Amino acid sequence: MFDILVYLFENYFEAEIQPDHGKLARELSAAGFDSDEISRAFDWFTGLEQLSTDAAYPESLAASGATRCYAPQEQLKLDHRAQGLLTFLEVSGILNPTQRECVIDRVLALAESDVSLEHVKWIVLMVLWSHGQDYVFMEDFLTGDAEPRFH
Repeated sequence: MFDILVYLFENYFEAEIQPDHGKLARELSAAGFDSDEISRAFDWFTGLEQLSTDAAYPESLAASGATRCYAPQEQLKLDHRAQGLLTFLEVSGILNPTQRECVIDRVLALAESDVSLEHVKWIVLMVLWSHGQDYVFMEDFLTGDAEPRFH
């Protein structure tokens, strides 16, 4: 499913093209993707859209300075490197706590049980995009191989 998410983001959503879901589903199916995966990918993006438009989190969360502790089920999908990346992005002012929670929500919504650091980086880009934040300057950093380091 993750391959579909990246494909849709790079080719449609990032460019703010609103393709017909039926046509897009046929295109993805012709490319060899399973119809269940396609449906889950559409649902995943719908969930991302709802998180960025609904009052899913209290407004006060965006300014919170609390330290985030991860629940056991979150730790299963977000290893220490992914947690470190999210902390780094938050401390750097790139993600606010609300956006961090959106990233965590979307990671947990992935069908894959093994979520790589690369997956998390792509989800960060998608969350920043969905919140209307300029993320272009982050794209090279997040999609590159370099890991963030605290100094």
